[in-house]
Amino acid sequence: MSTRVTTLTLGGMDQLSAHARRCVFWEMDPAAVHDAGGFYDPEFEKEAWLSMVMLQWGSCAQVATLDDKPAGSAFYAPPNMVPRAQLFPTSPVSADAILLTTVRIEPLAEGSDLGAALIRAVISDLVRRNVRAIEAFGYRTAGEDESDVPGATAARDCSPAECMVEAGFLEDMGFEVVAPHHRFPRLRLELDRDHEWKVGVEAALDRLLEEAALTVAGMSGRTPVGAAR
Repeated sequence: MSTRVTTLTLGGMDQLSAHARRCVFWEMDPAAVHDAGGFYDPEFEKEAWLSMVMLQWGSCAQVATLDDKPAGSAFYAPPNMVPRAQLFPTSPVSADAILLTTVRIEPLAEGSDLGAALIRAVISDLVRRNVRAIEAFGYRTAGEDESDVPGATAARDCSPAECMVEAGFLEDMGFEVVAPHHRFPRLRLELDRDHEWKVGVEAALDRLLEEAALTVAGMSGRTPVGAAR
């Protein structure tokens, strides 16, 4: 199986899963969605948001594919471009940070390390752009009651479990809680040039391991010299 993580472009929307193309959990004001009464096109709204952010700020998503099929995605943007960013009990995001909104892994890639690969790609992009920190509103499971979700009517077929980043995963990736909360802590990862070096080393090691695996697979498929046919 072949996996790739690349920066999303407007011409590459087919690299997103159906859910990721339609999810506007972060991208639309919940009040506006409520007022629309369901008469809106989430896929159009998502593409419009992506266009706005890319034109005004730059790349805002990393996408993963597995054998050319959508396997995962990570979205990030300045918090003032993310309507829901102001609605959490642990808002606001720090002025020097970019907000990581969603890291989603599709069912065909569950059990893989694509989540970590997506985070590395986000870090690499933001370090090159001299961003000082990444922050995210983490999600912790606390029963099934969603009544305390900020603006819970924000998007059809969406929920914190689907559209937010699990706080434990963020902590595993090196994020630290800077604003505690039982459901929606805000976490932060400081960025510096060391991150770019580490990401580069890890990417090189991944390529070496992949090449080694291909070499071993190729050798195992050969008939040994002198073997009976």
